[in-house]
Amino acid sequence: GIIVDKGKIPVNAWYETNIPGYYAIGDIVPGQALAHVASAEGIICVEKIAGHKVEPLDYSNIPGCTYCTPEIASVGLTEKKAKEAGYEIKVGKFPFSASGKAKAGGVPEGFVKVIFDAKYGEWLGCHMIGAGVTDMIAEAVVARKLETTGHEILKAIHPHPTMSEAVMEAVADAYGEVI
Repeated sequence: GIIVDKGKIPVNAWYETNIPGYYAIGDIVPGQALAHVASAEGIICVEKIAGHKVEPLDYSNIPGCTYCTPEIASVGLTEKKAKEAGYEIKVGKFPFSASGKAKAGGVPEGFVKVIFDAKYGEWLGCHMIGAGVTDMIAEAVVARKLETTGHEILKAIHPHPTMSEAVMEAVADAYGEVI
């Protein structure tokens, strides 16, 4: 009696199916079929069943990672999607070819691109290609979760030389503060 729609099981925010007491998570429910999504869904589901106060999963802030060479990572809106949603945007980009750490490590290919709402400073999206970016994307995910603005990223000291300082440099580009 569990409903299946287009090969997926519809669930509520706590992963309960149409039959009370039956739950589904992961690849069988609508949404992104990623291991880290299924893990988060499972935790939320079990904590809700156990009576804990939990928040529904924010599917707009899920990092996507492609484990290839070079790596690819992204979270949030693309520039095109942000414009289609009606945002006036600020975009910044920093190439790894300008990173001392990337050049010293022999991995100068790639970049970090950031998209912010020009009116309120909301971090709308982040896209990266290059060595180690599947690790670096976490900064953007956490910053978006905390509703951090570009100005706050610029005031957070990033260690030098690191690949992760490319995030700060891309934000500086978006805000016209590149050194």
